[in-house]
Amino acid sequence: MRHDKLERELNLLLLLTENHNYTVPEICDRVQISRRNFYYYLDFFRLAGFKVEHSKPYYRVSKDSPFFRKIDEVVHFTEDEAITMRRILDKTGDQSIQVERLRRKLDRLYDLQILDNEEMQEQLAHNVTTLYEAIKRQVAVKLVNYSSPHSNTTSNRIVEPFLLMNGNREVRCFELSSGINKTFKLSRMEDVQLLDVTWEHQNKHHKIFTDIFMFSDEKQWTVTLLMGRLSSSILLEEYPKARKYLTQQDETHWQLELPVCSFIGIGRFVMGLFEDIEVQGCNEFKEFLNNKINNLSKKTL
Repeated sequence: MRHDKLERELNLLLLLTENHNYTVPEICDRVQISRRNFYYYLDFFRLAGFKVEHSKPYYRVSKDSPFFRKIDEVVHFTEDEAITMRRILDKTGDQSIQVERLRRKLDRLYDLQILDNEEMQEQLAHNVTTLYEAIKRQVAVKLVNYSSPHSNTTSNRIVEPFLLMNGNREVRCFELSSGINKTFKLSRMEDVQLLDVTWEHQNKHHKIFTDIFMFSDEKQWTVTLLMGRLSSSILLEEYPKARKYLTQQDETHWQLELPVCSFIGIGRFVMGLFEDIEVQGCNEFKEFLNNKINNLSKKTL
């Protein structure tokens, strides 16, 4: 029936406008069409005025297509407006169901999950917005006059940004000149400029994690602790984000399964409250603690 065909065409159009990297076979499988029909639909979309982009091996329909622009003018916010609205919602501190629903709608409609949920610093809004756009479009940027305290230099950096992190104060990038992943602070950038250069090194992008103690690394360990009331209360007071990793075992004990990027932060906490904590998991962490205890014993002899 015609309405079935129309539904398939609309589903294909929606899939192609999403920012996911689906290959042609994956698209055909999701929409239940043949390769031949897929290319037929692409030609139809082009004739209808949609901009079909091809970045091997992916096809997309650009949101800059006239049809989408008309819809945006009538019912949608611009992405800058959506980002501003999200900032306002995050600043209110309102945790009501209605506000949370608005946050989820904005995230879903505008891919705002790329942005960290913490409050953005106003003076860095331009850099954040530009980097957000680069990540979404998967293009390189120029970090203008980036000031590096390590090399004591100020220079332009051409990078492929792929992760905003730490409250949008830092961005994880693949630097083309050095060929390695680096973390850049937005406060050290004079400006960020979009380049008409698509990512070419996506397979080399390695995301970096940041734990609740603000240590970062490309890998994580999961530490399992059995905590008493004192240690669990202090942990939540000092690190509220730990709540989702805590599970109550009985009236006086809680189990913590926490991903960490360094043993320094969690080690400092455990050693300060060792009488109220039992280390249950992560052999590497146990070895770390034993070495610390041995070194401390030598210094106190």
